[in-house]
Amino acid sequence: MNAIISASELASHLAGAHPPVLLDVRWQLSMAKATGEPSFDGRAEYAAGHIPGAVFVDLDRELAATPGPGGRHPLPDLVEFGAAMRRAGVSAGTPVVVYDGGQGWAAARAWWMLRWTGHPNVSVLDGGLTSWQGELSTEVPEPAEGDFQPAPAAAGLLDAEGAAALARSGVLLDARAGERYRGEVEPIDRVGGHIPGALSAPTTDNVGSDGRFLPAEELAARFKALGVSDASTVGVYCGSGVSGAHEVLALAVAGIPAALYVGSWSEWSSDPSRPVAVGPDPQ
Repeated sequence: MNAIISASELASHLAGAHPPVLLDVRWQLSMAKATGEPSFDGRAEYAAGHIPGAVFVDLDRELAATPGPGGRHPLPDLVEFGAAMRRAGVSAGTPVVVYDGGQGWAAARAWWMLRWTGHPNVSVLDGGLTSWQGELSTEVPEPAEGDFQPAPAAAGLLDAEGAAALARSGVLLDARAGERYRGEVEPIDRVGGHIPGALSAPTTDNVGSDGRFLPAEELAARFKALGVSDASTVGVYCGSGVSGAHEVLALAVAGIPAALYVGSWSEWSSDPSRPVAVGPDPQ
């Protein structure tokens, strides 16, 4: 399977002799720090109805560690991550399809985690649950234990120092909204702005009005306009390594490999000694 899969393709695969493992990763960025609003409860949404056979995966608890100096969604303990994936039925030899409520960010984080840790066949449902035309189920499946063992790749992951170096030597894309990049607003983190040298490339511009990814050739043209060439080394960051994973996925659809700075702005901005650029210019 490709990096993304349509709802009709997924329905066909689920009806086949060897259906993929299906993961529901509904999640939503909580602005509770700024607004006092309660956090989104993805598990309740899952319980109310999910694609038949899907297993719920908790982004905050299974795809990330506890927030701290490493950011709001640092890498999870890989032993615990592997155990969570095996409980969900994930095996190295079985395709995996992940979906969320439609935004695609949470599903992309699961896609990136599985791909970076060595799973060879993972796809994101393009458009998420909103694109699914089939019936929903409230039955919670009990999958057989999988055999997936995380084996992180040497490439594909950036730390703060690596992101800063890439902003100078390659192409570092900032996937957040433009106003956060420019430092005009910052609803969550300590300070607004961006890593010096990073280019503003909001991940929301990678999808159409229906929430589905733009065609591969349009995505390739967009990234080319941002300075990405065949010779470019590309990295991405966002607020906390979630929407940035969505941009890495968009780059993959366009045929461009990219690394993710998981700590992202929530880690970078937590250290007052790190430089911060503001305004529309990279520097």
